[in-house]
Amino acid sequence: MDGRYSGKELNCSPFEIGVASTGVIGRNLDITWIGGHLDEVFNELSDTEEGSKAAAKAIMTTDTAMKEIAIQLDNGVRIAGIAKGSGMIEPNMGTMLAFLYTDALMPKEKLDICLKNAVDKSLNMVVVDGDTSTNDIALLTATGYLECKEDLFQEGLDHVCVSLAKMIARDGEGASKLIEVRVTGAQSPEDAKKAAKAIVRSPLVKTAIFGKDPNWGRVVAAAGYSGAQIDQDKISLKFSDNRNEVELVNSGRIVEGKLEALRDIMESKEIIIEVDIGLGNSSATAWGCDLTYDYVKINAMYTT
Repeated sequence: MDGRYSGKELNCSPFEIGVASTGVIGRNLDITWIGGHLDEVFNELSDTEEGSKAAAKAIMTTDTAMKEIAIQLDNGVRIAGIAKGSGMIEPNMGTMLAFLYTDALMPKEKLDICLKNAVDKSLNMVVVDGDTSTNDIALLTATGYLECKEDLFQEGLDHVCVSLAKMIARDGEGASKLIEVRVTGAQSPEDAKKAAKAIVRSPLVKTAIFGKDPNWGRVVAAAGYSGAQIDQDKISLKFSDNRNEVELVNSGRIVEGKLEALRDIMESKEIIIEVDIGLGNSSATAWGCDLTYDYVKINAMYTT
């Protein structure tokens, strides 16, 4: 069963059909079963809110929650998206599927640029376990009803993609906490990304967050081995939970007497780690989750 049948049923060219898949690596999809259920899918197509929720639910695998968002810009243009992703996330989206839709009227070339920009700062900045899969995709479809300036559309698409990225990180396999790592003061955007992703990828950081262990040195160590240019005499470190903030390192100097405040922050379901490298003006943000007993349980028995 290929895009020719789907194209005929949807009254479009087979080349306008985007194919996405996920599953256990090395196991072929049952194409006969899929083909036998396409008519059922076509008969249930809907442009309602229920239809969107049904699609968001249909793509879930080990996800525990649907991931969907829709916004309307000041000029009336709407941008929406659904996604799935829970494990094997990183370095390049991983086993993640994202489907984005808008009624903006923009040339394909500009849509391509906007999508790449948005994905680079959102879906490609999520780390659940540091592993990756053979399948990932982010598709952007525009129906072309309303004109929209590129910068305004980019801002809206960024918001949608970042929101989906955070949903994916929060719902990582076995996760109990969302981790957001904000790196500033890097010499280059690449250095900022390296440091942010190294921190949120670190098993030692992730397990410390899970265990509420105020072992903040693991964060600095991860930044140090990330490959980014680091000067230990200039780096600064803060932890927060969106309400309270604690400074642990100030320009290479350890701020004493802050462990109790850090313990309180680590009780939160959302942990924000801020690292100022102190060497430049570039920044990046990455998202991830803690590493729990349930993650091991899920992936130790994934096919059994």
